[in-house]
Amino acid sequence: MDRREILEQQHSYYQNQANKNQHIADYSLDEDNQKIYQHRAKQSQKKADEVAKKLDEVVAKSGENGIIKTDKEETAVSDVHKIGTIDIEKYKCVAEDIKSNEVIITDERIQHIKDRHPNDYERYRGYMREIVSNPDYIIEANKTNTSLLLKSFSEGEEQFKTILRLVTSSDNPDFKNSIITFMKINKKEWQRLLRNKKILYKSE
Repeated sequence: MDRREILEQQHSYYQNQANKNQHIADYSLDEDNQKIYQHRAKQSQKKADEVAKKLDEVVAKSGENGIIKTDKEETAVSDVHKIGTIDIEKYKCVAEDIKSNEVIITDERIQHIKDRHPNDYERYRGYMREIVSNPDYIIEANKTNTSLLLKSFSEGEEQFKTILRLVTSSDNPDFKNSIITFMKINKKEWQRLLRNKKILYKSE
């Protein structure tokens, strides 16, 4: 089990504990019990947030080689799938010299998503085009030229987090903007990211 898997399990555990204790506090009729379980919920949420921060760093580091070429030599090893395009002006809050508006994802990244977040790719891959073209938020990521995108659908009932690596003048001109990872998140994680991360862009 690698570090990311360990952190994902820890985050899931602490987040579940926070939700469980908050639920007990919300429905308890005893005032002392409410205080006890609210305290426990806050402690578990604090731990979940700490682990999530470490997880964000691991995810960002894993995307160092996320941009890939689309020539024949490269696609023979890793097939490329075009997702859509971005508005370069919108993404200048992340990098000033973006050289392509095309967004792709590789088979390797697709398999990564399937392995780490079962069913998310199969069920929600159709959302990716809208997420990269019209994110609700563009948030500062831990890696250079990388953005963390947030987008909600179904009137806020479904929230998604996507990490997008942008191609700039310092990259090979054959490279394209590439999705590093994609996942469905809950409201608490959505709120945590907005609370703890630097917002670079917010849709009107």
